[in-house]
Amino acid sequence: MNFLSRFTDPAYCIMRLIVGLVYACHGGQKLLGFPGGGHGGAQGLMLVGGIVELVGGFLIAFGLFTRLAAFVSSGEMAVAYFMVHAAGKALAHAGSPVDQFFPILNKGELAVVLCWIFFFMFFYGPGRWSIDAMLFRRNAPATTPSIA
Repeated sequence: MNFLSRFTDPAYCIMRLIVGLVYACHGGQKLLGFPGGGHGGAQGLMLVGGIVELVGGFLIAFGLFTRLAAFVSSGEMAVAYFMVHAAGKALAHAGSPVDQFFPILNKGELAVVLCWIFFFMFFYGPGRWSIDAMLFRRNAPATTPSIA
């Protein structure tokens, strides 16, 4: 599988771009009602979540301040899962609380997957194909071979 290693950076860049733009779409629905005729005019925690999703999604997609945006976005998705999906569905349905905890039962799969993707991005960083890599490129001094 060594021959696939050369595609790591472009594949990561494409994944970051797609996940970031999908995440930004959720923020756009909360704040603007676009795309797809979402809610628009969010208030309270939904407003904060919409801002994090819209701004964080674009930052992640283009690789600018990627680690910070991914960390905040991962936290927002964890909060969304436990406050909305796990807690909200448990209160709304008469099932056992254990059944309502599982993402497949409370429609929280996307929140869990995004949380862990963003957590991975926090540790992995922006990748070579990003604005961060262009702006914050460290100019390593040229090394000269040592003569032993």
